[in-house]
Amino acid sequence: MNRIKTSPDKQVIYWLLTGCVLIYIMVVIGCLTRLTHSGLSITDWSFMGSVPPLNEDMWQERFHKYQQSPEFEKINYTMKLQDFKPIFMWEYVHRMTGRLMMYVFTLGFIWFLIKKKIRKDMWPKMGLLFFLGAMQAVVGWWMVYSGLQQQPAVSHYRLATHLMSAFTLFAFTFWFALRLIYPKQEQENEGKKLKAGTVLFFVVLIIQIIYGAFTAGYVEGDSAKVRPGHIFNTWPKMGDQWIADQVGMKPTLFENMMENPSGIQFMHRTFAIIVVLILVYLWYRSNKLKLTKQQNLGITLLVYGVTVQFILGVLTLLYNVPVIMGALHQTGAFFLFASCIYLLFHLFNKQASPSS
Repeated sequence: MNRIKTSPDKQVIYWLLTGCVLIYIMVVIGCLTRLTHSGLSITDWSFMGSVPPLNEDMWQERFHKYQQSPEFEKINYTMKLQDFKPIFMWEYVHRMTGRLMMYVFTLGFIWFLIKKKIRKDMWPKMGLLFFLGAMQAVVGWWMVYSGLQQQPAVSHYRLATHLMSAFTLFAFTFWFALRLIYPKQEQENEGKKLKAGTVLFFVVLIIQIIYGAFTAGYVEGDSAKVRPGHIFNTWPKMGDQWIADQVGMKPTLFENMMENPSGIQFMHRTFAIIVVLILVYLWYRSNKLKLTKQQNLGITLLVYGVTVQFILGVLTLLYNVPVIMGALHQTGAFFLFASCIYLLFHLFNKQASPSS
């Protein structure tokens, strides 16, 4: 915190960190929207947003639009207006949070431009930040649109793309803020010996998060689309087997890994173990190295993060993905991802001294 207060870019740093918090809130609300099956309740899209229903006539108009959607016609055909209101509000809040994030970034940028707080070296980063933010909105509608066609189910590929676009936006914004908080120095430290292992951990973590999205999405099963997270709600075995027969039910390896509900859950379970094993290696290696305070903090955050996230994952599975547990599990993934970004930054950004 002292580094921020003494930084000449402290206002820009606070702005970027505020954006990081809003992205996190956006991800959590998006998770709750998915878990409450609310994501397809608004059937149109407006760039600037719209006023929420304020009276009964406005609610009826919104409900009438929803009644024309495939989800109502094929799944929620018995739904009444009172049941529609909560799912509409979840999706509405999700979209409005996204627009709030857009306003914060845009108005903040204009303000800093007027105040001449943006240096020339910041311009490429600013351009990329706004591009990623715009793509997040476009990908969000692209995902929802897929569920408004013939099949009232969002493609698991599109769900994963939407989630990872949010994580990418967060990673870039957080890294940008860290770069301003910790200006680059020249002196080496022993943390460089953890670079390869941490990059490997980060890659595997990203794959695991993608499979988490696949597990939460709809995938074509034997007779209908199912969510992989709602089958084999046992642990450590899948039912009565370590590897269920259904894991290999499709003809090719690619299909079993990417388009088979049982195969997707198996991959998510497997990568969870791989994440733990790589972390154990990093923790063991870090204890033998002289690291900076920030690097040690990064390792510590990963150890606690993976421990909590693994436990949450098992409980979420055993209890058949209740809303609160599912939201906590996705929150855990977000903080684990942020912790890894923090550690990577401090491994690749040389610090002044091991004791700094």
